[in-house]
Parts: sequence; structure tokens; C-alpha cells
Amino acid sequence: MNGNEDLTNLIIWVVSIVVLLAILLPNVIKIVREYERVVVFRLGKLLRAKGPGLVILLPFIDRVVKVDMRVFTINVDKQEVITKDNVTVNVDAITYFRVVDAESAVIKVEKYLQATSLFAQTTLRSVLGQVELDELLVERDKINKKIQDILDRQTDPWGIKVTSVEVKDVVLPETMKRAMARQAESERDRRAKIINAKGEYQAAKQLVEAAAMINEQPIALQLRYLQTMTEISEENATFAIIPVPVDLISQFTNFAQKGKSDT
Repeated sequence: MNGNEDLTNLIIWVVSIVVLLAILLPNVIKIVREYERVVVFRLGKLLRAKGPGLVILLPFIDRVVKVDMRVFTINVDKQEVITKDNVTVNVDAITYFRVVDAESAVIKVEKYLQATSLFAQTTLRSVLGQVELDELLVERDKINKKIQDILDRQTDPWGIKVTSVEVKDVVLPETMKRAMARQAESERDRRAKIINAKGEYQAAKQLVEAAAMINEQPIALQLRYLQTMTEISEENATFAIIPVPVDLISQFTNFAQKGKSDT
């Protein structure tokens, strides 16, 4: 009987030790991944951030807060914004940021994810309210950089680095869309008229230069005449119009007038 009692006691001790280890080990040993840090508090006082790798803690004395160091993506929901020129638009954006100081992110702000998201919303409305609609549509990169700088400066004490801000979509009122379409059509018509006028001007300029050249070198007109006749003969036309030099016609006219005067 004594042997059975000893075996039973041994089993109880082993089970007790296993249960105790199962309770203590999670509070003593932490495995921290490469992209994580644990901020250790000892009796409520900040000790330091540890990790990655194996972290040894004092059971029931140390408390830890785990922080993810990867880049977070926050979708800033559509915001109704009134631009500087009093146009109401709906704008949404994406904010990318990461924690660079785990200790500050834990002790200097409550729920840093939520705090950064809310601040991104208010900053988006504030910045877009200071620009006109044309600037919002054309200089998107400049506005993104301005919002990023403001967010980064504000969240720096929290141990957060804002890496990028992208204004994703700008929704205009229907009346504004129609007005912009009419403006774009008018702009295209204006450019077409300018291009046409430039073409007419260049053509007229070339004709003036050609006339001046023919006036200085009359033989150039004869060469052009022969070239035209060659082109007509190559096209196998059923009839052809043969241009007669003006000088030849004037000679015949002078001869006829001279004959009348003689008679």
C-alpha cells in the first residue's frame, strides 16, 4: 500500500508542477516576433521595450504591452469639405504610418491607431479648406505632402512616423461637373481656333516668300509650270487645264491694241 501511495503522491506532485509551469511560463517567457516589440512595466513603472526574440519576465510583477512595428494603413472615410472658393466636395484619403518608438506609442497616447486616424480626418478637412478647387484637382501631390508634414509633426511625440498620405478620390457636385465640361469644351475650341489661325498665318507667310522669290527669279515660275504639267500627265486625266503665263497674254493684248490703232 505504501508503494501505491508514494506513486500517487508522485503523480500528484508531477501534475501540480506541470499545472504550475503552465500557469507561470506564459508570464515568464515571451516570444517576440521580428516586427513586434513588448513594452515592459514592472510594478506599474516603465522598464523598457524589449524584443525581438526571447523575453524573460518576472511572473505577477511584470506586465507587457505588445506593439506592432509594421506599416499601418488607415482609410480616411469620405469627408464633406468646403474649398477656399466655396465649392463643396467629398474627399477621402489613405494614410500610411508606422510606430518607430514603442514606448512613446504606449505611454504618451491612448489607442494610437484611433488617435492617428481621427487626427488624419481633421487635418484633411483643415488643409483642403485652405485650397481652391483647381489646386485640389491639379496639385494633388503638393497637397498630399502638406497633409503628411502636418500629421508627421503632430504624431512625432507619440513615436509614430507618417510615411505617406494619398488623397484618393474627389467627388464633385453634378452642377460643377457640367460647368467644368463646358469650360473644357470652350478651351478645346479656343485651342483649335488658335492652331487654325497659326496654320493660315504660316501658309500666307510661305506664299509671300514664294511670290518674292518668283519676282526676283522669274525662271522659278517656269520651272514650277513644267513640274505641274508633268504631274498632270502622270495622273492619266481625261482633260487638263494648261495654265498660260500672264506675260504671254499681255503680249497678245498689246499686239491687238496696236493693230487697232494702226487701222
